[in-house]
Amino acid sequence: MAVFLHDTMSRELRPLLVKPDRAVFGMYCCGPTVYGPAHIGNFRTFTVQDVLRRTLEVAGLRVKHVRNITDVDDKTIRGAQAAGQTLLAFTQQWTDKFHQDCRALGLLAPHVEPSAVAHIPQQIAMIAALVERGHAYVAKDGSVYFKVCTCKDYGKLTHLDFSKLETQGTNSAGEANDADEYERESASDFALWKSRKPEDGANFWPSPWGEGRPGWHIECSAMSLEHLGATFDLHGGGIDLCFPHHENEIAQTECSTGIKGFAAHWFHSAHLLVDGDKMSKSKGNLYTLDQLIAKGFTTTEVRYALIAGHYRSSLNFTFKGVEDAHSALAKLERGTDRLLAVAGFTRAEFLPPASQETQTAWGRFQHAWEVLQNDLNVPGCFGQVFTVLA
Repeated sequence: MAVFLHDTMSRELRPLLVKPDRAVFGMYCCGPTVYGPAHIGNFRTFTVQDVLRRTLEVAGLRVKHVRNITDVDDKTIRGAQAAGQTLLAFTQQWTDKFHQDCRALGLLAPHVEPSAVAHIPQQIAMIAALVERGHAYVAKDGSVYFKVCTCKDYGKLTHLDFSKLETQGTNSAGEANDADEYERESASDFALWKSRKPEDGANFWPSPWGEGRPGWHIECSAMSLEHLGATFDLHGGGIDLCFPHHENEIAQTECSTGIKGFAAHWFHSAHLLVDGDKMSKSKGNLYTLDQLIAKGFTTTEVRYALIAGHYRSSLNFTFKGVEDAHSALAKLERGTDRLLAVAGFTRAEFLPPASQETQTAWGRFQHAWEVLQNDLNVPGCFGQVFTVLA
């Protein structure tokens, strides 16, 4: 049975399959911007992606998981300057911390983890292709912008009406319209290359259009093209990246390569709320993994709490929920050990046993697996497992 997953673009449940002409299932996930510790909202997304990858691999797919590191943008540059460090030193320390937290949560490392800074040449090449094809233009200050009106199916991921973009007061860069600040031909256009500014300090690179640095959106397009090709199987991220980031990725990638179908499947996880509210520093509810560990919770309990709800529904994270995870995990451990003892094998040898009693139990586990394969229904799967172990 194939794994079926909701596709954001088609809004349908679709099977995840390796294309006949390929040996692996290409999976690109937008990674962290490394200017500080990742918070639990970030880790909900990364943990859900980990569950998806593990599910695909158990289903027999050979996955190539690519997850990027965003190590150059406004936030990383400002953070490095405030810390009195080079951009490289600043972002490396937070990349290391991110890896530490991922290991603590039991996340599989991606097969490839490209960084934006290491792929500046690829980004410049992609921008040059867009300029040559008439999809981008160079402003007077040397910045380069994507010309959204040249992409006839712009908005197809989010079913966006392009004609309403500017009238809504936002542009496809996700910024407020400000004609004085930007030298765009249209407020809906977004930056591919940002010309060097004094506040950038030493963080600039040479390009055919002058010194500067890449825009945020082009980074993921260039890295996915480099490591997965012009088309691949699944692109994932948090729902907040759907627009404008992923919409812009589709537009600039397909316009630069001339090949449609950038990603065959789009996978987005919903927001994490804390006690019913959106996370924010001002509310004091923007928790990191270290803060939860300091409160006495284990990383396994946090992981369980992060996947306890369906990925397409907002998850309300509470300390009570993490405490409940402790009880659920203890029940899971006891029940699993009891079943394995009856069957006469270890966890490492968890195969269908011979006795009728344990065959029936195994059949129920198989049903739990089928539930999981239907749109990554983790809570439904847990429900089936606990029924078997009761």
